[in-house]
Amino acid sequence: MRWTAFQFTGWALWICALPLTLLAQAAPPLSLRSGNAFLSSDLLAMQNDATRNPTQLWLEQGRKLWGNTSQTGKCFECHGEVQSMKGVATQFPKWSRSQQLLINLEDQILACTQRSGQALKGLENPDVLALSALLHEASQGLPFRMAAAPGEEVPWQDALNKGAEQFTTRAGRMNLACTHCHDLNIGKQMRADVISPAHPTGFPIFKMSWQSMGSIDRRLRACYSGVQAEVPAPGSQALRQLELFLKVRAQGLPVDGPSLRR
Repeated sequence: MRWTAFQFTGWALWICALPLTLLAQAAPPLSLRSGNAFLSSDLLAMQNDATRNPTQLWLEQGRKLWGNTSQTGKCFECHGEVQSMKGVATQFPKWSRSQQLLINLEDQILACTQRSGQALKGLENPDVLALSALLHEASQGLPFRMAAAPGEEVPWQDALNKGAEQFTTRAGRMNLACTHCHDLNIGKQMRADVISPAHPTGFPIFKMSWQSMGSIDRRLRACYSGVQAEVPAPGSQALRQLELFLKVRAQGLPVDGPSLRR
């Protein structure tokens, strides 16, 4: 399923009222593009060169954390080779029955480390991001598969509708909605950046201005800050709902993270 091209006039008024089956239509090639298509030639060259790409540092750490047959207390002990997790990163965020809320991949990693007695703290913990990077790498080339599990259709759809509402609602002192940039101004220059359709296929990202790896949670919070709006708390349901909407909107595009951004 893939989303139709977004047309803000009228769209914001009825998007949340439409059932998912009507919204999930084919998007035109112009809008259904990865953020990697909007990188400068220099950044793209760096991304394609494993000897220069800083995400390799997090991937190396992820492999150490994952472990192997000779180690105990590692991810490998429960899950086996990381390639057995191929496709896992395409399924988040998902509805957690036990917690009765949406969780994303970093949330799941944190929960797993708590169960194993090696609890990590914080979504931006370098080890959490390293494992997220590794799992996304294992799913490269596979499209997002956002869907409600049987029996979870109602809360999942409610979360999706709330994410859609956030995407189309003006916010902050700049009085802008996500759709103003990421539907109406794709390909245009904003300061030193080229505006992309905001398809989140490349996370986690090493952002040059951060000089570190960051999750989609961090990037969305930065967008709220950019329009001078109230910034949701890390890990909030508002961020998970928006992430779900963005990934449903990007269905059909393959995972290509971890990746670089300016």
